[in-house]
Amino acid sequence: MRGALVVALGGALGSLGRYGLTELAQRLLGTGFPWGTLLVNVTGSALIGALAGGLVPERILAPTLVRELLVIGVCGGYTTFSSFSLQTLQLLQAGEPLRAAANVLLSVALCLAATYAGFVLARAA
Repeated sequence: MRGALVVALGGALGSLGRYGLTELAQRLLGTGFPWGTLLVNVTGSALIGALAGGLVPERILAPTLVRELLVIGVCGGYTTFSSFSLQTLQLLQAGEPLRAAANVLLSVALCLAATYAGFVLARAA
């Protein structure tokens, strides 16, 4: 139960960060391109990489709750693209370039197709 509360707190913080950065990007860069989403995805990916690179038990013995707060909660609330990026990197580091490529291609293609299907279904309803 404690883990779930820590993840929820981190998720709330991450969501607020995403909202704030997106709003700032729209004010500064306009709305003609999804700059806010791009910035969130890139900074979230950098953050989860830094956390995963620095919070692994061999380097820093960070308590499980700290990892859950930051990696699952904050990064997950900020952007799930960061999780996707970390998992793809881990496949590459494990010597699995074909699986990493499949993860990228399948994730992008299937998510785009699912978004389109959801859009079409909602419009038809």
